[in-house]
This record gives sequence, structure tokens and C-alpha cells, in this order.
Amino acid sequence: MSEFTVTLPGGKVWTPKFVQFIDQEKCIGCGRCYKVCGREVLEMVGIDEDGEIVKLGQDEDEDDEYDKKVMSIANVANCVGCEACAKICPKQCYTHEAAAA
Repeated sequence: MSEFTVTLPGGKVWTPKFVQFIDQEKCIGCGRCYKVCGREVLEMVGIDEDGEIVKLGQDEDEDDEYDKKVMSIANVANCVGCEACAKICPKQCYTHEAAAA
């Protein structure tokens, strides 16, 4: 099976690689990847003491419900394969894969 590729206007062939996984053990919750992604692929969540994901609310009183903030994939279908999130991540938390054509 071949990989999905795009021929750029200059003639170069590019293989987009789409986000598959974020290693939340490595993630420090800095939000750099969230800021660089213009496609609403990512979402900051909390991790509680049991390792469960907790949605973050707008209310500061809810901060007691989680131990740390980490990034998660909210809308994988919005990813265009640019890998900007991985390039800006200081902890190399991201795994990307090319799509099959």
C-alpha cells in the first residue's frame, strides 16, 4: 500500500504525516503545540491522581480536580499533517504517521 502524497507548486513531493499519539507522560502542558495548531486538533486536559483525564473548565475552582495539565487530541480529523505541533514540542511527545493512499 502506498502513502498519500502531495505535489507542491514547485514540483516537490511531500508526504503529510498526521498526528496519531501524544505521550502524556512526557508532556509538560506548556501549550506551545496548541498555539501553533490553527486547525483545532488539540485540547488541554487535566490528569487526576488516578491517571484519568479530566476536562478543564473555565472556573479556577476546578483546578483542584487534576494533578497536571497535558495536551490531548480532540479532533484528529482536522489534522492536515503539517507536523508543526511536533516541531515546536520541547519534550518530543508526538507520534505522526503518513496516511495510506
